Amino acid sequence: MTFTRYAIYFAPPHGAEWSRFGASWLGWDMETGEVLPHPDVPGLDVAAITATPRKYGLHATMKPPMRLAEGTSRTELEAACAALAASQAPVTLGGLQLARLGRFLALRPLGDESALNALAAACVTELDAFRAPAPEAELARRRASGLSPEQEQNLVTWGYPYVLDQFRFHITLTGKLPKPELPRVEEALKTHLVPLMPEPFEIKDLALMGEDTEGRFHLIHRYALTG
Repeated sequence: MTFTRYAIYFAPPHGAEWSRFGASWLGWDMETGEVLPHPDVPGLDVAAITATPRKYGLHATMKPPMRLAEGTSRTELEAACAALAASQAPVTLGGLQLARLGRFLALRPLGDESALNALAAACVTELDAFRAPAPEAELARRRASGLSPEQEQNLVTWGYPYVLDQFRFHITLTGKLPKPELPRVEEALKTHLVPLMPEPFEIKDLALMGEDTEGRFHLIHRYALTG
C-alpha cells in the first residue's frame, strides 16, 4: 500500500474489550484496515459524532503525521522506530478517564505522566530527521487557531505546535460537539466504554502508522518498548 504520511501512535491493544468498542465507536479499525459498524446508541448519531477522528483510528499521537524527508525511506524509518523502541521502557499509569477537552471528548491518563511525556518527546525529537518541512498552507492553518509563543516555536522547530512541553496525551473519541450535545454523548460513553477501560493503563509498544491516499491511517508495525 502507498502511504502519503507516517505517524507514531500509541495504538490500544487490538484484542482488548475497550479497544474493540473504541474502534467500533469510531467506525474504523486501523489494525485490520476495515470499516466497522457503529454501536447502536439510542438518540445519538454516532457516525456524525465521530466523523472527524474516524480516519485516524483509536489512538494517541506520539509523533504527529509527517511526510518523509527527501533522501529518507520507509525502510530507514522502520529501522529507526525499532531502535527507538529498544531504547525506551514501557510506561504504566493508573488508568484512563473520560475527559472534556474543549468541545470534544477523549480519554486521558490517570497518574504521573512524566514518563509518558518523556516517551512522546523522544518520538518527536529522535525521529525528526525523517520529517519533511510542512507546506506553508499547513503552517498557516495551524497558526489560524491562535498559538502561544511556545506553540509557535514548536511549529517552526518540530512541525506541530502541541509537542514537548505543550503535549497532552489523549485518545480522541469525538469531533467538536455542540455544547448542548456534550452531556448526552458523555453519558453514552460512560455507560458503554468507561466500564471497559484498563486499570492499570500500560503502554508496551509504539505503532508506526501510514496514511493512505484517502486519508485513513493503517497500522504498519508495532515496536515493543524494551529499554
